[in-house]
Amino acid sequence: MANKLTLNPIVDISVSLAARAAARRGFNVALILGTSSVIPENERVRTYTSVDALLADGFTTDSAEYKAALLYFSATIKPTKLAVGVKTSNDKSLLAAAQACRAANSEWYILVPLGAAYDDLMAIAAWVETATPDTILFYTTSDSSVSPASDTSGKDAIFYAMKQKAYQRTFGQYCGQIDTPDAVAATAGYAMGANRSTSNSAFTLAYKTLPGVTTDSLTENQVEQIAGGRTSTGANGNVYVTRDEDYNLLQYGRMSNGTAFDEILNLDMLKNDIKLNVMDLLANNRKIPQINAGVASIVNVINTACNKYVSTGFIAPGKWNGGPVLNLEDGTYLTNGYLVQAEDVDDQSQADRDARKAPPIYVSVKLAGAIEFVTIEVYVNR
Repeated sequence: MANKLTLNPIVDISVSLAARAAARRGFNVALILGTSSVIPENERVRTYTSVDALLADGFTTDSAEYKAALLYFSATIKPTKLAVGVKTSNDKSLLAAAQACRAANSEWYILVPLGAAYDDLMAIAAWVETATPDTILFYTTSDSSVSPASDTSGKDAIFYAMKQKAYQRTFGQYCGQIDTPDAVAATAGYAMGANRSTSNSAFTLAYKTLPGVTTDSLTENQVEQIAGGRTSTGANGNVYVTRDEDYNLLQYGRMSNGTAFDEILNLDMLKNDIKLNVMDLLANNRKIPQINAGVASIVNVINTACNKYVSTGFIAPGKWNGGPVLNLEDGTYLTNGYLVQAEDVDDQSQADRDARKAPPIYVSVKLAGAIEFVTIEVYVNR
């Protein structure tokens, strides 16, 4: 019988399975942090897709975690997942518990500490400013005061204290209702449910309804002091009130430094997508040459990330007024809503070439913004 030779010398085929792209964080999961014994210390965090799942796991309808989860999952645009964390007897503080929950699970984005006291909130707010991965604090307070040193302890009112620290990753909500001490869980539910990253899915928290939460009976002056208004920022807190009997509204969806929550959320997501797109490019190619064409390939994947946020409605065409950026001047109209530029490889220093660094890349984006106040003048002639 003739010896059968392999075809390899004639037709040589090599199959390379592309590396899997890094998982994109969904930025649509909140974590409520309580003290229940249902979740053991060695597990620290569990995720649930419904309030029934919490009951099946051992939580009761009287537990703080269940009540917060009920508000969360009752959002008008329902979230799909909730993480629940636990503070154990070994944790020295609520901050230590939050950090342990972050170490145990990196998926969640918003932290809702149940029944948190002033000192715990201030400590957590300082931590979330630099926490990795990006984290947002949502807290509830029943203290409507906004003035410095407003109580007998001599501490500044919490809305004022957070504003003075200019915390951009902390969201405070007033609620004077004893049956919903963690009312901000309802706001977190809407935020995580609405964040779908699909076409035209961009949203704001302003004027949203919070099922399960009773509006507070505040005066216009109190609303102005806490949440601000058309011409003032107040203490950058948030309130839930009724207007004209028919409208139950959250005002206005601001972080402690006055930035709208949706801007922080979407910029966190954009930053994450850019980082992972570039890392995937570097990891899935034999090499990216240190020439202008190689830099252009990096620019291309950044463009891809930016295009996604044009689609969602977060970025939109408009006139650039952010100051000069490389070759971009004030007054230039960004037809795509963004512009990605890179310095020329030929202008690099030899040290940067030796270190295999890309030249600096600049991403300029024009936000679509949102209309939250309207002025209408009606002229009548007989």
